[in-house]
Amino acid sequence: MILDIQQLIGFDQELLLKLNGSDSLFWDGFMWIVTDTKTWIFVGAVLLYVIFKNNKLMQGLTILLMIALVITLSDQFASTVCKPFFMRFRPTQDPELMYLVQTVNGYRGGMYGFMSSHAANTFSAAMLLALLLRDKWFTVMVFIWAAIPSYSRMYLGVHYPGDIFCGALSGCLIACLVYWLYTKIQKKFFDQGKFISTQYTSSGFETEDVRLVSTALLITYLYAVVAGMVVSKSLYF
Repeated sequence: MILDIQQLIGFDQELLLKLNGSDSLFWDGFMWIVTDTKTWIFVGAVLLYVIFKNNKLMQGLTILLMIALVITLSDQFASTVCKPFFMRFRPTQDPELMYLVQTVNGYRGGMYGFMSSHAANTFSAAMLLALLLRDKWFTVMVFIWAAIPSYSRMYLGVHYPGDIFCGALSGCLIACLVYWLYTKIQKKFFDQGKFISTQYTSSGFETEDVRLVSTALLITYLYAVVAGMVVSKSLYF
């Protein structure tokens, strides 16, 4: 039996209410921290170092351009195309649910939420980086990175699960297209060496440098845990 659109919306609303909020001040603080883009500046700085250490200047700049392009396309598709077109209220703005949704620090977001820019941006970056760096452990780490801030949007009550799923899916698809563009540029303008040593990934990045980015992600989550405990004491006072 195929679900109709109203059944899907109802399921989406029920699932959101199960995932939204908690009775824990710590988790309120943690989710407040991980959803903040500024939290990830350290990881971005380490990633920049690794990109330019492992590539010549022009290729490094091209990779940086591709990352900027994938995030811009994902963000604009979600925010400029989908939100005004579908005009689906965020849970915190939806007259049917707004008084049932738990919020943190009074944060309710903008009016419309489909699809999630956070999910689109983080999953597009995760997919592109996984394709560029070609390291299994890093791939796991970077998709965990994308998933937790995306989950935080449901926890905070500003997105439905459907907003997150569609944002993540669109981000991954856009990343695949941008990566395809990068391979065409790489083939035409840059050397494509064959790397068979365990010292390097198949795309030519030093394994130890890729591990450095993974370590930066772990350090940032440790920071988020500590900062979450600190922030939780001031969110409601």
